[in-house]
Amino acid sequence: MGGTTLSRGFFDRLVEAVAPALLGHVLVHESQDGPVALRITEVEAYAGPLDPASHAYRGRTERNAVMFGPPGHSYVYFTYGMHFCMNLVCGPDGTASAVLLRAGEVIEGEELARARRPRSSVRDLARGPARLCQALGIARGQYGLDVCDDGSPLRVLEGEQADPSSILSGPRTGVNGAKETPWRFWIDGDPTVSPYRAHVPRRRPGAAAGR
Repeated sequence: MGGTTLSRGFFDRLVEAVAPALLGHVLVHESQDGPVALRITEVEAYAGPLDPASHAYRGRTERNAVMFGPPGHSYVYFTYGMHFCMNLVCGPDGTASAVLLRAGEVIEGEELARARRPRSSVRDLARGPARLCQALGIARGQYGLDVCDDGSPLRVLEGEQADPSSILSGPRTGVNGAKETPWRFWIDGDPTVSPYRAHVPRRRPGAAAGR
């Protein structure tokens, strides 16, 4: 897919500024099966070591190392033993802030996205962070890719940025730490935006109810 790749300077800002600015831009992944592109409609911001909900809150690990590097790279992680989710690293080198891509509208490669998610409606192909990764074919192999490099298979392209008046914000979905921080941003009325779900503590097997 053609288009102008977003510059590294776009991502080299405070994460809470980058997150809403991403809405309306286009994420494209060119895999060996073909390209899939989507218009970003929902995101969440995480502020690294300053943010209890961030994977970088307790410092650098092998898993989150790319977050501590330069902005404009992909941080892909595996969750609940079954799903991949993708973030875009923001801020100056070492700050470890990132934007989680929560949802989007598939605008190219719908047939391939449907093959990867055969039971989904068009609206639901990338409605949620795990579905987004499935539709685009994003997994461990896309960890650390430079989305600002014109030659990268994973890039963020300039799209029609969402009108600021159409952007809403609210608490992040399913997080425990700093759960009221209003750093989830979405395009109002867009059908691909995922439903909000508050954090529900996971009870250990065998634990008594109510503890």
